[in-house]
Amino acid sequence: MLFVPRMIWCVGLCTMMLVASIPGTNQRRPIDTGHSRLTVHVGKEGLFSVFGHEHEISAPIAHGEVATSAPEFVEFTVETARMIVQDPEESESSRADVQKAMLGPQVLDTQKYPEIHFVSESVERKDDSHWRIHGKLALHGVTRQIIVETRLENGHYRGKVLLKQTDYGITPIRVAGGTVNVKDEIEIDFDIMLAGQ
Repeated sequence: MLFVPRMIWCVGLCTMMLVASIPGTNQRRPIDTGHSRLTVHVGKEGLFSVFGHEHEISAPIAHGEVATSAPEFVEFTVETARMIVQDPEESESSRADVQKAMLGPQVLDTQKYPEIHFVSESVERKDDSHWRIHGKLALHGVTRQIIVETRLENGHYRGKVLLKQTDYGITPIRVAGGTVNVKDEIEIDFDIMLAGQ
């Protein structure tokens, strides 16, 4: 009497293993966080903005995963406390000041909002190496829908997206009495590799 249930269990297990081994079957793969990068570019504007440098900020991906076959899927998390101001043209003390301001309550407020999170809702395949990703970005306690254009180049998923700080409840910093302002619009470049590539 135990033979039939055991046979059904074995058939089910074999079927799942077979489906998992079929090429093109949707399988999520982790992002290689050590070889992936996300960079934020923040510009300046205002009367004396020519005397200021644009800010370049490294935003390491803490973890994430991608499904490259239908239905495609992308999800990743950035820990705000690990974001680092690069600004190679600035002095060490200036970088430290910008870093402190960025992590503090005026901008990212890392104590209150420790993570930035993106998750796709749908992915449009334009061709074998281009996708338009519709998803939600949670930043600074605000979640908004965004569209990201992505291309595959030599195993790297690359692209950029433009965001406005004010859309996420962040007020761009003003310095020197308002004669130098940080632009509201920022550009985020990404270069993502998957583990095992």
